[in-house]
Amino acid sequence: MSAATPKITERRIRFNAFDMNCVGHQSPGLWRHPDDQSWRYKDLRYWADLAQTLEKGFFDGLFIADVLGTYDTFGGTPDAAIRQGAQVPVNDPFLLVSAMALVTENLGFGVTAGTAYEHPYPFARRLSTLDHLTNGRVGWNVVTGYLPSAARNMGNQDQLEHDERYDHADEYLEVVYKLLEGSWEDDAVVRDREAGVFADPAKVHGINHEGRFFKVPGIHLSEPSPQRTPVIFQAGASPRGVAFAAGNAEAIFVASPTKSILKDTVVKIRDAVEAEGRDRYSVRIYTLLTIITDATPEAAQAKHEDYQKYASHEGALVLLSGWMGTDLSQYNLDDPIGDVKSNAIQSVVANLQKKNDDGQPWTLRDIAERASIGGLGPRLVGSGSEVAEELISWVEDTDVDGFNLAYAITPGTFEDIVEFVIPELQKRNAYPDSYEPGTLRNKLFGAGDKLPQEHRGSRFRLSDAHVVS
Repeated sequence: MSAATPKITERRIRFNAFDMNCVGHQSPGLWRHPDDQSWRYKDLRYWADLAQTLEKGFFDGLFIADVLGTYDTFGGTPDAAIRQGAQVPVNDPFLLVSAMALVTENLGFGVTAGTAYEHPYPFARRLSTLDHLTNGRVGWNVVTGYLPSAARNMGNQDQLEHDERYDHADEYLEVVYKLLEGSWEDDAVVRDREAGVFADPAKVHGINHEGRFFKVPGIHLSEPSPQRTPVIFQAGASPRGVAFAAGNAEAIFVASPTKSILKDTVVKIRDAVEAEGRDRYSVRIYTLLTIITDATPEAAQAKHEDYQKYASHEGALVLLSGWMGTDLSQYNLDDPIGDVKSNAIQSVVANLQKKNDDGQPWTLRDIAERASIGGLGPRLVGSGSEVAEELISWVEDTDVDGFNLAYAITPGTFEDIVEFVIPELQKRNAYPDSYEPGTLRNKLFGAGDKLPQEHRGSRFRLSDAHVVS
């Protein structure tokens, strides 16, 4: 196992763009800004143009978040979320990818889908379909869900308890791995015109899965795609989430409000990955961050001040209530974040119960202001040169691989990063100026298209004894 931290010259900074098929995503209120075009989320041309902008900037990918419910914890109703456009209305993220793949050649797509409310058998077919259509440029962001409204609308009283959701997800992924890795042999599709045989039945196998949550006897419906299993993304940073990620994730997203918290989180994740028998650098860790930049520091500051005029603190508290699993409308804005027991995103609560960079407890006003532009990640404001230097320091000080970049306005925030920040990083030999060839997995790791041998999913390949014909 390699324990040494790669130097910045050996491991260049990586970017993902963070977006959602909705208005505003994590910057509630900014949809009102005259330059914001997130209201065009229903327009495929918007998404195609965004994808081309990101590919111009050599982004690893576009990471598309999703929820299957409304943020109705704040005030006990969805009214504030609907009024603010706080991740509602929201459309399906999967349906965007084909159009973006058609107008790009290298950009990856990390698509969010939960394990709670869709059976793994049809979902595995959707993964294979997108992996075929993108020529191997898709990843799956595995989420277990955190909004009670989603559970209720699926016929349940509430979601499962936090850790039990991961127990359910463990088996869900086992079924998906068996279907993608252990059903069709590599040479099952023969396309023998003379014999009239498209695929050899002897090389296609039922998975015969019987578990606590699922029973799936049959074969996978799709032939093997370029990656077989798309790159596995994951964003859980609670103890149970880290344990889940250690065995499954290849890219991990975290949201740490300070450098010190991020550094601790990165060490915790890499230690867990190594304890699972994998190289501690076999995962790419991206941290949430928002960049507001321009040609000069003064122009960047003016832009930031302009954005703040449109930011909605109520919209931020709507999102925070959902993320934390508690109704923040019942607190005073100057109250510190106390001991909140969460059945939602536990890492959010844990981070906010720590001190801020000034050694003071976070107040509700602090986090409302922070979350109103870009969510709970740090916000860097400055010229391209200033931002580039700060990004390099974050990587060197925390051992993170890169950044999951939220926007203030879209596509303007991403266009500014491509114009002002990326050239400065490239001057410092801290950012790529070309793509690696092949699939998303090979672009991220340079080690081929398929899951590595030490990954949990590789245990379910046909060469192992997990599949019975």
